[in-house]
Amino acid sequence: MSRSGYSEDCSGWELICWRGAVASAIRGHRGQQFLQKMLAALDALPHKRLIAYEIEKDGDVCALGSVARARSLDATSLDPYDHEGLGKVFDIPSKLVQEIEFINDYWWGTPEDRFIGVRKWVIQQILRQTEKP
Repeated sequence: MSRSGYSEDCSGWELICWRGAVASAIRGHRGQQFLQKMLAALDALPHKRLIAYEIEKDGDVCALGSVARARSLDATSLDPYDHEGLGKVFDIPSKLVQEIEFINDYWWGTPEDRFIGVRKWVIQQILRQTEKP
């Protein structure tokens, strides 16, 4: 299983409920604050690239790791499979942790492509919340 915990076994009503919970986590106050902080943390990275499947390795980080670095947290002590624990560390719902891990880990291409794609996704999630219906 991936670190996001996602699997292909989720379908039907279970999938609808899951996607609803993720959408709620993204549009909630804590989710929006976190995504804004993540955008700033991504932009502050000296090397515009992201790793997959781990929070930090050899000085490089994933999207969550960029926020840990910006907060001066020891990312090597964080368990990338502990969604509840990461949710507490970052003060966001565990479902948002899993969604960010999924977006980060399954972006195809180079670490530089992953950075561009994840950053674009973060911006889209923030902008979506500021649009008026």
